[in-house]
Amino acid sequence: MAWCPCKGSSPVGQCIGRCLFSYFQEVQLSLESLGRHILVEYYGCDMNLLNKASSVKALMEDAAREARATIVESFIHQFSPFGVSGVVVIAESHLTIHTWPEYGYAAVDLFTCGEDVDPWKCYYYLLEHLKAKHSTTIELRRGTLNTPHLRHKPLPVKVAA
Repeated sequence: MAWCPCKGSSPVGQCIGRCLFSYFQEVQLSLESLGRHILVEYYGCDMNLLNKASSVKALMEDAAREARATIVESFIHQFSPFGVSGVVVIAESHLTIHTWPEYGYAAVDLFTCGEDVDPWKCYYYLLEHLKAKHSTTIELRRGTLNTPHLRHKPLPVKVAA
């Protein structure tokens, strides 16, 4: 029998009031969620590209289009002496980027909701077009459904006029 790490004295499943260890074991591989959030680190990127706000904005918007996302608005800020930060707000959530051209590095968040937009398409598009030599990723499921706090079918909501 497995033992819960919260106290080390309760069998898994019998300590649900004190920790969520058994709960996380059950839903860890759940595929039902409101969104997918990929945290990306791109290394060895084209330094000149990372320092040009207009190019970064175009790439981020093209990545959104590649994934068939609906662009709502984009904002990119050029820092001095170098670096760019920006967001592409999409109807399905957002894409963000922060660059350190002096290191050839970009930190990117690709957060999409729904089943129609695949954040991995954004990832591969940016990997190629930023000319990254290496990258690391972590994918998080956001708003995991069928949990004690977030039901699969939302409750009806009355909106005040």
